[in-house]
Amino acid sequence: MTEGNGMPRIGWIGAGRMGAAMARRLLAAGYQVCVYNRTRAKAEALAEDGATVVDRPVDLADRDLVFTMVSASDDLLAVTSGQDGVLWGEPAPGVLIDCSTVSAEASSRVRQAGRERGTAFLAAPVSGNPYAVADGLATLAVSGPKGAYSNARPVLEQLAAKATHVGEQEEARLVKICHNAMLGVLTQSLAEVTVLANKAGISRAAFLEFLNNSVLGSHFTRSKTQALVELDFTPTFTPPLLSKDLELALAAARELTVPMLVTADAAQLVTSAVGAGYHDEDFAVLVLEQARRSGLTLQPEHRTDEID
Repeated sequence: MTEGNGMPRIGWIGAGRMGAAMARRLLAAGYQVCVYNRTRAKAEALAEDGATVVDRPVDLADRDLVFTMVSASDDLLAVTSGQDGVLWGEPAPGVLIDCSTVSAEASSRVRQAGRERGTAFLAAPVSGNPYAVADGLATLAVSGPKGAYSNARPVLEQLAAKATHVGEQEEARLVKICHNAMLGVLTQSLAEVTVLANKAGISRAAFLEFLNNSVLGSHFTRSKTQALVELDFTPTFTPPLLSKDLELALAAARELTVPMLVTADAAQLVTSAVGAGYHDEDFAVLVLEQARRSGLTLQPEHRTDEID
C-alpha cells in the first residue's frame, strides 16, 4: 500500500556509507523509509533523519518498494531469499530494487526468488560515491521489467541525476562491472603518471592542475586530486571492494572470451595494495603503492588550484 499522499512506502536494507547517503535523499524528499542494517547502530543513525528501524529484513516485506545496498553477492542472497530475508514475508514487497555491485548469477537467483513471490526485481547498481549521492550527481544503470522500472522511476530519480534502463534481465550488472573495471584502470593509470611526474621533481599539485584543465581532465580526475596531492585517503570506495569488482569483470571477460589485458594488470596491482594492508582507505591509496614500487616516499602537498 502507498501512503495517504500517494507516495510509495520504502524499505531500505544496508546503511553503510553509500546506503545511508541514498536513504537520506529519500527521507529528505518526504518518503517514509524503514531501514534494516546488520549492524543496527548504522540504521539508527538514520532515525535522526526520520527513518524507522527494524530488526530483520523480513520486517520490510509489506513495503511497496524495498531497496538493497550491500557489499557482496552472498549478502544480497542472505537479505533477500535467506532465512528472515525480505522475500520470506507475507505479503511480499511489490518491487525489490538492488543497488549493489554483485554478480549476474546472484542477481538472477534473486530475480527468480522474487518471481516466485510475485515481486518484480530491478538491478540498479549505482555510479558515484556518498558525496556524489548527497549532491545528486550519482547515476543508475537499471535492468528488469520495463513496467516495474517505469513505476519506480520517480523514486529512482530522487536518488540519482539519471537512471538509464539498459535491459530486461541482468544487463545492468555487466554495465556496472564494466564501469568499475574502467575505474580501476583509470585510477592506476592516474597514480602512475602522477608518480612519474613527481619523481622527476614536479609537484603533484602542479601536474594535476595542468591535467585537470586539459582535454584529459574530468570530474573523476578532479575528484581524486585532493587525495593524490594531500594524501587524504578518507574512504569513498576501498581497495578490497575495487578488487572484488575487477575480479567480476575478469570472470565475465573469460566467459565471453574478451581479452582484458590492461584490466588484468590493474587487478593484480589492486591486489598488491590489499596485500600491503590497505583495507579501509580510499582506493586512491594506489598512489602510495605506485610510489613505493618507484622508490619514492610521498609527502602531503598543498593544492594550487580551486577545483572541488
